[in-house]
Amino acid sequence: MSRLTHVTTGPYAPPVPARELTVVSADGARLHVEVHGPENAPAVVLAHGWTCSTAFWAAQTRELAAGHRVIAYDQRGHGRSPASPVCTTQALADDLEAVLAHTLAPGEQAVIVGHSMGGMSVMAASARPGFREHAAAVLLCSTGSSRLVAEARVIPMRAGAARTRLTARVLASRAPLGPVTPVARSILKYATMGPRFGPQMVEACARIVHACPRAVRHAWALVLAGLDLDAGVRELRVPTAVISGASDRLTPPMHARALVAALPHSLGLTELPGLGHMTPVEAPELVNGKIRELVTTYVTDVPGRAGAEAPERIKEGS
Repeated sequence: MSRLTHVTTGPYAPPVPARELTVVSADGARLHVEVHGPENAPAVVLAHGWTCSTAFWAAQTRELAAGHRVIAYDQRGHGRSPASPVCTTQALADDLEAVLAHTLAPGEQAVIVGHSMGGMSVMAASARPGFREHAAAVLLCSTGSSRLVAEARVIPMRAGAARTRLTARVLASRAPLGPVTPVARSILKYATMGPRFGPQMVEACARIVHACPRAVRHAWALVLAGLDLDAGVRELRVPTAVISGASDRLTPPMHARALVAALPHSLGLTELPGLGHMTPVEAPELVNGKIRELVTTYVTDVPGRAGAEAPERIKEGS
């Protein structure tokens, strides 16, 4: 299991959840889930990206919990979810579907937010019955459906086969990231964030990313290198908004534009000048505002929450 490592003070420290539970996925993988906010409030489900954890959503869980039930989970192998030998897009879909089934009442709908690999989880699950039962609307942040390595700009070279090969090797490296040093912070900021953000934000993101075990980082990098979820985008039939950082080197804005063009029910693209890949951390007010807007517009009621009991396969506090 990966270490739960994040900043514990300041604006980027994650709040204490109202409750924690374990959800069992289709293949037996165990997923750590946190719930913030009142049980009878409209639901928001957060799926984080590659090498991150629930701690990534600190600004969302803190600010939205006053009026929403915010559900965040650790992707398998990340945060407090144990690693699994199964690393596929179908596993991502299984995990998201399991979290929805075991944290929402039958027929209850939520706004589902995916950042980076979390957005890919949404695309992978888009045609699943459980996803369609529970998804009222979707927000995709800094993500793409295919050609991730070919289009990434983390290596300052001209686009082409050489850059693609080198990018794939760097992203899938098995080398340990080691302690969070000034050099490590500089590299992370260059690769994932806009140029104007300060040391507290960089430190918070670096702590989260460096906590991801290298074997997990490597296994999921291989999945992302071969990603093809274009068909999943076309199956994503619920209202979907897209946010992208104009300076994103990992998933440049061309991915967001392609998503908007392919989505059956696109709510448009918000492209943010000067921002990188970590948009929910870099622009929390905007992201939170978009989530609130989607909840207000598309989540009409909260059926079955009053007095609802936790489903059988959830284990509280495990």
